[in-house]
Amino acid sequence: MPPALQNVRYPLHIHIAWLFLALIVTFSSISIIYHDRQASRMILADSRVLFSRIGEQTEQRVSALYGGSGTVVRLLARHDFARATTLEQRLQSLPYLTQALASQPAQSAIYAGNDQGDFFLLRRYDPATMDDRFKAPPQTGFVVQSVERGSGTVRGRYLFFDAALRRLGERDEAQYLFDPRQRPWYAAALRMDDVAATAPYVFFTTREVGTTLARRTPDGRAVVAVDITLDALSDALARDKVTPGAALALIDAESQVVAYGDPTKVVRRNPDGGFSLSQVGGLGVPVLAQLASARPGTQRLTAAGRSWQGYVGLLPVSGGANLRLVLAAPEDELLADARRLRRQTMLIAVALAAVMVPLAILLSRLASRPIVALTDEAREIQALRFASPLKVRSFVSEIDELAQSMGGMKSTIHQFLHIGSALASEHNFERLLARILRETVGLAGAEGGVVYLREPDGRLTPAHARWHDRTLETSLPVLAPDEDHPVAQAVRDGHSVHVTHGLANLAEWYGPLADFEAAMTLIAIPLTDRHGVAVGVLLLLEDDRDGQGIKRKVGRELVALVEAVSGSAAAALQTQRLLAEQKALLEAFIQLVAGAIDAKSPYTGGHCQRVPVLTKMLAEAGVRADHGPLRDFTLNEEQWEALHIAAWLHDCGKVTTPEYVVDKATKLETLYDRIHEVRMRFELLKRDAELNYWRAVAGGADDAALRPALDAELAALDDDFAFVAACNEGGEAMAPENVDRLRAIAARTWRRTLSDRIGISHEERQRKAATPEPALPVYEPLLADRPEHLFARGPRDHLPEGHGFDMAVPEHLYNRGELYNLSVRRGTLTAEERYKINEHIVQTIVMLEKLPFPRHLMQVPELAGGHHEKMDGTGYPRRLTRAQMSIPARMMAIADIFEALTAIDRPYKEGKKLSEAVAIMARMAREAHVDPDLFRLFIESGVYRDYAVAYLQPGQIDEVDETAALAGVGEGLNGG
Repeated sequence: MPPALQNVRYPLHIHIAWLFLALIVTFSSISIIYHDRQASRMILADSRVLFSRIGEQTEQRVSALYGGSGTVVRLLARHDFARATTLEQRLQSLPYLTQALASQPAQSAIYAGNDQGDFFLLRRYDPATMDDRFKAPPQTGFVVQSVERGSGTVRGRYLFFDAALRRLGERDEAQYLFDPRQRPWYAAALRMDDVAATAPYVFFTTREVGTTLARRTPDGRAVVAVDITLDALSDALARDKVTPGAALALIDAESQVVAYGDPTKVVRRNPDGGFSLSQVGGLGVPVLAQLASARPGTQRLTAAGRSWQGYVGLLPVSGGANLRLVLAAPEDELLADARRLRRQTMLIAVALAAVMVPLAILLSRLASRPIVALTDEAREIQALRFASPLKVRSFVSEIDELAQSMGGMKSTIHQFLHIGSALASEHNFERLLARILRETVGLAGAEGGVVYLREPDGRLTPAHARWHDRTLETSLPVLAPDEDHPVAQAVRDGHSVHVTHGLANLAEWYGPLADFEAAMTLIAIPLTDRHGVAVGVLLLLEDDRDGQGIKRKVGRELVALVEAVSGSAAAALQTQRLLAEQKALLEAFIQLVAGAIDAKSPYTGGHCQRVPVLTKMLAEAGVRADHGPLRDFTLNEEQWEALHIAAWLHDCGKVTTPEYVVDKATKLETLYDRIHEVRMRFELLKRDAELNYWRAVAGGADDAALRPALDAELAALDDDFAFVAACNEGGEAMAPENVDRLRAIAARTWRRTLSDRIGISHEERQRKAATPEPALPVYEPLLADRPEHLFARGPRDHLPEGHGFDMAVPEHLYNRGELYNLSVRRGTLTAEERYKINEHIVQTIVMLEKLPFPRHLMQVPELAGGHHEKMDGTGYPRRLTRAQMSIPARMMAIADIFEALTAIDRPYKEGKKLSEAVAIMARMAREAHVDPDLFRLFIESGVYRDYAVAYLQPGQIDEVDETAALAGVGEGLNGG
């Protein structure tokens, strides 16, 4: 036996099945090969006979075609028509000629020519093919072509007759000078005593393939001829195809195609525009081209990668050259029936094997059923399927012992995997501790147990205890690393410790667990991580009343299993502890970011810390709702976590918003309030007025006369500055007349004598460089919008693509024009600054989408980035509608607005009273700015009042007319 086969083993039923299968395959193969060869030989022999029969039939068709028309020619050669010398004489024979023409369907024309050069032809008229040539009148059935020669003149005419031989008209054709004496058929007929046949050719008039049969008259002065078409032969060849891929052609001595199954390929157009017969090689059938040069008879040949059966037959033509029939059929098509018979035989063999092999397998399995059952059980264990217990029994002792051992192994593996899966599926750390203890105590059959966790300083803290299927809240002592205790010893030694303790020790260490009545065996199993470091200890307590120790109930096998389970428990503990620590770190980082945003500007106060509280209160109310639109709303633990993170980070994008924009309390404020610059300009104008006054007095002017004008000018300047300062506060809406007054004030000029391009930053110097520096001194507007006030918007300041943002972006990043800022209609922010404020939500979404959130937190960017959207799709930054937003995202929008309305730690405004805030939000709900159903939940559940009690000042909490607030809002929680 080859070495490669020495270790190959097969079951008994497989050996028997292979034996039966080999016998069936051998017998079937011999039978199939023999019958296939015999059938192929018979079919090929029959095909050769069939080819010969087709040749004979084609020869008969050709003979009938030529013979019938030959008889017509012989009769016409002796008729008066052949001896007629004038057109009128010839026309008298029309009835006879039409009958002769109709006697053979293949005949297309009858004509005669004499030694004087006269010519007369009668043909059927076909408008579809002849109208362009003859332009015959309607109802034409026959056309006569006549040429008469005499006295040195030639007259060609076309005469048209209907089906009843009534003359319809005639037309002289000066160009029709046909001379029959120059035609091959005329010359051939004069040379022969009987009918002469021309080689097949293409008729000039009809472009049909045909031949001409001609015979001279007894006196030899005239020749009568008939044109016959060979299209019928092509139709016959098409019908004689023995297989779909067979090819048949009738060719002449020059290998020109006379007839073919596809008549369109018989005639070809020549380069000069004429038509001729196609060569057999031009048919695109290589096998026919080979047969054209082969000897007559049947033969086998190869062409185009296929084997063919071919046939060449000679077809004699009376009075002309012989024709040849070439025929070929693919062998694979000829043998199709044999192949089908072979397949059927194979199917029978397969069917026989399908019946016999299972029968053999069934009989053999009766003898080896227990072994097969154990094999199946092994596969079930391999596939980790433990649903059914092992019940295999056998009268053979070895097989029975194997079955019992395998049953124990299956149970042990099942328990191990079940516990491991249970521990891996638990994500709560406290529940994980309880489950570790419950599973291992139950597995070992112990009375109780304790889980100790190892602290960073090495101490062992009891984290969970269990006694007699009950979880106990105990205060067991913490163990020092060097304690003389099995638990501490297990950590030091790095392996399990088995110790029997008496009542005294039990009472000292585990008195809070129970009142012990007998000694107990303690099994301390260290819980080590992947690095071999103990993260805790699992302690099992086993009753030992009979004094035989642990081996009484907790055997060696079970202890080994518990130790194996402890590895999974340690890994689960370490994983959950790491996850808990990472979550705590993430939570601290989130609150750090939120606190930093609130601390960055006093204008946001504690907004980022209160919105999560209010959002959670509203979400809890939604979960509790059992009526109305939110009756099916629920959040699982992971969704609560996503909502929590999103609420805390909903304004994280504000870290990118410049402080002066967030804190802008006046219209001219940037990093400082530019009203001071404006005031100094007014001060200069006042000083200029006083200087002008004193110069005039010094020049001798009347002081009493100038004083009133000075006082009026100073009062006007004071009034104008007071107006500008009032506009700067932004407390009132700017009326058009106020804007006009600002422009009038701005038109006044003041005198600058110092350069404004020194002592400034590089960036500001670049902006000023956009305009040439004027010569000093220069008079400038009191309030100006200068080019350097415009800050260009760079590529990084545009909305990022791919996030679906839909916001109108101002042309400039900032516009610090003095007149432009003072003219802001409402508030203190320009359009550019308002956009910068709103852009924080864009940055929030972009920042959060860059974070690698796990799968269950992938919704955080959507939740955090939707609190400025409106239900009617007019919000920002994506113009989402209510249907495009999740319920938690809509809840956060309500929390964000309500907190902003009621906050008392904003230096630029006072917090609104509860009733005012509710009224504003009720209007927003009616106008589809916030979700009406969630607003109704917000009011009906009392969330607004609970939040107010916790976070609002007592003076803000007043009575709220809930009925008025909810009028026309939402469906209602009690609305069914």
